[in-house]
This record gives sequence, structure tokens and C-alpha cells, in this order.
Amino acid sequence: MTERIVLAYSGGLDTSVAIGWIQEATGAEVVAMAVDVGQGGEDLETIRQRALGCGAVEAYVADARDEFAEEYCMRGLKANTLYMDAYPNVSALSRPLIAKHLVAAARQYGAGTVAHGCTGKGNDQVRFEVAITSLAPDLTCIAPVRDLALTREAAIEYAQRNDLPIVTTKNNPFSIDQNVWGRAVETGFLEDIWNGPTKDVYDYTDDPEFPPPADEVTIAFARGIPVAIDGAPVTPLQAIEQLNQRAGAQGIGRIDIVEDRLVGIKSREVYEAPGAMALIAAHRELENITLEREQARFKKLVDQRWTELVYDGQWYSELKDSLDAFIDDSQEHVSGEIRMTLHGGRATVTGRRSDDSLYDFNLATYDEGQSFDQSAARGFIDIYGLSSKQATARNQRRG
Repeated sequence: MTERIVLAYSGGLDTSVAIGWIQEATGAEVVAMAVDVGQGGEDLETIRQRALGCGAVEAYVADARDEFAEEYCMRGLKANTLYMDAYPNVSALSRPLIAKHLVAAARQYGAGTVAHGCTGKGNDQVRFEVAITSLAPDLTCIAPVRDLALTREAAIEYAQRNDLPIVTTKNNPFSIDQNVWGRAVETGFLEDIWNGPTKDVYDYTDDPEFPPPADEVTIAFARGIPVAIDGAPVTPLQAIEQLNQRAGAQGIGRIDIVEDRLVGIKSREVYEAPGAMALIAAHRELENITLEREQARFKKLVDQRWTELVYDGQWYSELKDSLDAFIDDSQEHVSGEIRMTLHGGRATVTGRRSDDSLYDFNLATYDEGQSFDQSAARGFIDIYGLSSKQATARNQRRG
């Protein structure tokens, strides 16, 4: 029986030419597996047929849209995931899910080897292979683009020489990864970090300089998860999709960043994540009124470490599991509604309400009837400032 290798297939240039490269290098048959994480764009049947047209013996698409939204994006939302305070882990969240399905496909087809189309410069090679090793340490993983040091120009030439059904050409040099949580664009003229993004870079968002009228939206959360928009119940997937449309129409969620990659280089990336950025802004504001002060301060540290772990490909690590437990516990009272105005590239919170709110009007107000005992403040200040007072006295004694 001919050996089979299961390839994580995106329908793009690198994975399309990888089918032929793998067959030529190993003599094995290639099974192409695509995962639907809400990336939109081309019809998934078209992608499946392309894989077959490029030489795959089997090709199928796993519908993981709800799974991705519920088990991966929502974990990111609860952690307010923003790598370098900017990037909501668009690609990083999808990789462990794709790896999970890749391992399942290898078991289904009796394959001992899996493959991906990542280069040796990116983060995704680490994310895929660490996830695969964590889930199935017995599987071998190959990466033809990386291991053969094949350039993008060589891939385009190979595709043209073999008449492969690939739309990417030297005139369209962007490398694009997208899913329902967002869209990542790199390479081409963006590699010169002085060059500003042009209009053709964007797809999920409209120009924020020419927005439509302001859009007011109310998002209801239950334990940190969006459950309704403007009073209508939604699933996590529907919440992201609806806000992608509404926030995207206002140009919200455009990110242009030179980020620190896991492999040690700095890389210029342009992201679009309208739904993700709007949801994170709303979720953070709801936490502001429902988390106790010390819990909230500590959670910011946990969120940052969680985000770094996920960016660095450690989704299945022991530490990430432990941080998940803390984050889940912190969301017990993160329920309520946030009202936002979406307009001209900004998602601005204008209202908050929650039955679990720690905001007490009678304590906060300066008007008559306030319940805060101001007479207690003097003694509190004396004690709070005592250590500084003692240190200053010591320093004065010593000149």
C-alpha cells in the first residue's frame, strides 16, 4: 500500500505547490485537508477541487466554524488577547484547531506523516508542529517550503510550469491568512516598513476616513461570552460575523504593526479584525465594572501571559491550561450589557449595565445622599503614606 501524507491545505500558493513537491520527494500520496474557520473568500468546494487538480488523491473540508468561534475565539475574548497590545491573535488562534483536525485526518487515513506549508521564518511552523507533537507525538511532520528553502518566486514558477490552478502571481505578491476572527496580510511592498498600506490591502474593512452614519450597538454578555446583539440572541460565531460587518463598515479593526516574531525577527504585518476588536473593547469595559480591583489587576498579567503563550504556539501547554482555569473563574460575574457607538474607525463605549456590577452610585456620587464616609479618608491617608513619611524622615536625617 502506498504511503499517505496528510497536508494542511489552505488553497493558496504554498500548499498547492506543496502537493507536487511532497509527491516528488517522497513518492507518497497526498491527502489535502482544509479546515473552514470562517475564512470566507473562495467557495470551499473550489478549494477542494483545486487540491485535486494539483494532484491530491483525496481532498475534503472540515467545517469547524462554530468550534473555532466557541472554543478558540471565545477563549481569546475572555483573555482580551492583544499581542503587543495590538494584535488579537488572528492566525495564532486557528493553528491549534487546524492541527487538531490534521491529527484526526492522519488517524482516519492511516497516515504516519502530516505536512504544512509554512516557511522557516514564520511563527506558524512552530504553532503547527508543537501542537501536533502535543496531540500525537508518534506522527512525523514535514514542511517542504521550509525544509527545501523554497522562495515565493520559485513557488510561482513551479505553479506556472506545471499549469496548476493557482491565482497568485508575481503581480499579486501578498501572503494572506484569514478566518472569522480576522485577516492577516504580509509580504510584497509591505516588507518595506516605510511604505503605507494601499487600499488593495484591505478586504474586511471599509475606509474609516469616509464612514457611513454612526452605528449604535448593544452587546449582551453572559460569563464573558456575547449572547445577544441589540436584544437578539446570537451564538459566538454569529456575534463575530455580525460585528465584522457592522464594525468593518466603519473601518474599525485596522492594525499596522512591526511585531516581534517567535523566531526572533521583527516582521511587518497588516491585520483587519473588526469584530474581534469591537468585542474585546466591550468585554474589557464590562470587566471594568464587574471584576474586583485586585482580581482585575492580576488578570491583566494573566491575559498578557496567556496571549504570549498562544502567539508562541503553546495552546496545549500545562501553563496555558492553568491560566484558562483562572480566566474562566474570573468570568463568573462578567455578565451584562455594553452599548457602543461604531464610527470612523473607533468603537466607543457609551453605556454599561450589569446586575453583577460593583459600581455603586451612592458611593460614587458627589451629590446629596452619598453614602461614602469621607471622614474615614484622613486616617486612611495617614496610614497609607506612613512608609513614605518614614523613608523621607530617614533620608533627611542622613542629609
